[in-house]
Parts: sequence; C-alpha cells; structure tokens
Amino acid sequence: MAFRGTFDHTLDAKNRLTIPAKFRAALADGVVLARGTERCVEVWPVTDYERLLGGALDGLNPLSPEARELRRRLFGGAFDTELDSAGRVMLAPKLLEHGGLRREVAVIGAGQALEVWDREAWTAVDEDSPTRIHELTRDLAHPS
Repeated sequence: MAFRGTFDHTLDAKNRLTIPAKFRAALADGVVLARGTERCVEVWPVTDYERLLGGALDGLNPLSPEARELRRRLFGGAFDTELDSAGRVMLAPKLLEHGGLRREVAVIGAGQALEVWDREAWTAVDEDSPTRIHELTRDLAHPS
C-alpha cells in the first residue's frame, strides 16, 4: 500500500499517535518507528523497513567504520511496536526529541512510510512546495 495524504493529529498526554484509519490494516503486522533523515519520525510496516535496511546495507563492507556507524544510527534509532486496540502507537522520548515533536503534529504520506512532523515545522517546510517540486523534478533523469 502506498501511504498518501496529509493529516493533522494531536498527540495525547501519553505521547500516543492515532494512525489514520485507512492505514491501520497496512500496519497490523507490526510497526517500526524510526528517526527520519530529517526532523521527523517515520512509521513503517516491519517488512518494508527490513527491506529498506537490507537494500541500504547490501554491498557495504560490514567491518568498515562507515557501515558500522550507519548500522548503529539506523538500528539504534528504530523501535518495534504494534498498534494498540485504538490504532495508536506510543512515540518514545528519543523520537519526540529527534523530530522536535510537540502536541500538534502532521502525519504525511511518503509512499512506503508515514512521516510524523511537528505541525508548525511541516507547514514551514511545505510552504515552498510548488517551487521545490519543480526544482526536484527538473533534474530527474528520464530513460530514453
């Protein structure tokens, strides 16, 4: 399933995020919450996250300092969890800190995963979307 759309949500007092209902079935077999490469938290189906990491780490010399550091950063910043009966996941304090998440968040569909952003931060990032989408797509290589 492709995760699409933008949803405004509020974390509850226990820092639980309610996953949009239309995505819960895709996450029913387990969830990985991970530090995003930007100031956000990623929400992945377990099998997709494992596939992503496998692809990212394949071919790297497992003994190189860079590969060891990458593994620490990727695995150390990820947490396995499950949806509770109300379709929520609890965000660990380290993830809240990494994402700069406060109570008001935006849940962004990013294809293979969801991204959870502080709502104000997302609004600032998204403001230049029309300009950035043009810049990002202009230089994409297209097969002949």
